[in-house]
Amino acid sequence: MQLPDDFEEHQGLTPTVISAIVAVTLFVGAILVVVLLMNDRKENKHMDTKPPQSVILEENPGSALVSDDILTGSTLSPEDLDFWDLYPEPASEATIPPAAQDKEETKENDPSTDGKHTLVQYRDGREEWVLISPYLPKHEYDFTKLVCQSDLMKYYTEGKQTSFVGVDVSKYQDYVDFVKVKKAGIDFVMIRVGARGYGSGQLVLDEYYADNVKRATDAGLMVGLYFFSQAVTEEEAVEEANMVLENIGEYRIDYPIAFDMEFIENDTARIDNLSKSEKTAIAKAFLDTIQAAGYKAMIYGDKEWLIKEIDMSKLTAYDVWLSQNKDVPDYPYRFTMWQYRQDADIDGIAGYANLNISFIDYTEK
Repeated sequence: MQLPDDFEEHQGLTPTVISAIVAVTLFVGAILVVVLLMNDRKENKHMDTKPPQSVILEENPGSALVSDDILTGSTLSPEDLDFWDLYPEPASEATIPPAAQDKEETKENDPSTDGKHTLVQYRDGREEWVLISPYLPKHEYDFTKLVCQSDLMKYYTEGKQTSFVGVDVSKYQDYVDFVKVKKAGIDFVMIRVGARGYGSGQLVLDEYYADNVKRATDAGLMVGLYFFSQAVTEEEAVEEANMVLENIGEYRIDYPIAFDMEFIENDTARIDNLSKSEKTAIAKAFLDTIQAAGYKAMIYGDKEWLIKEIDMSKLTAYDVWLSQNKDVPDYPYRFTMWQYRQDADIDGIAGYANLNISFIDYTEK
């Protein structure tokens, strides 16, 4: 065992080995640093589509990409780390496509769906969406509580019937058997007193009036009256009302006395040239006269007449008898009676009958 020789041999080899190891370590470390920096630069490049102008890449076959920035040891700028613009900004009203905005505005401005208009159908077939007045009282009926039984319309409140079924008659129904009408489920009848000629202007008493009132009362039906007006002045309207009052006599009238003014189908009438304000004043003169005599006054009309031909804001003191041949009325304002059919078949009435529903009990008013 030669210890000195072994010692000298190991002493000579150790520096060389150590130097080689250090060199290799430094070389590998340098490569790792270069690779890490290159990867970091590539990530920054994806974050910002505009690479820094100081970076120049050269590609040699079989070699990796080398960056001058890496070789020179340049550092990243704050702008290179600005990645917030990669996320989409939240949509605002300004970014909503114009087509979508137009669609929303069209929906909001559609009179058929905005809840602020009602459709009026004119006699000549035209249609118009009319703005609903915020000043006129509206009806509060829930039409899901309407029940039609054998053509007789009934209205229920909390499971109890609170309406009354009626018919309206004149000489055009000829002789009416009111006993049969009563048995058919009818509660009240509106009887025409008379009319003014739409051409001549002459006052005419309905030839069946007196007999109708007497026999309807005897049959136990509640009775109301109406007059077909063609007055062109307030004085003529008062004359018509007085004619009604004079012919009531001793009869008991439970239901209202209605003012009925309307256009003549397929013919001209003396009221055709009246203005809306004139027709309103004429109606008011008739109704005021009836009311002053202690009776309940009412105005009759279809939707077109009540909305377009008279000014209901001046007649709010009076009940409305709406004429609209529909399953459910779409008149938005307050009304207490509704004529819903004009072609009903009722036992005791020859031909077709007009059916009505009263939403209130006029015997208690």
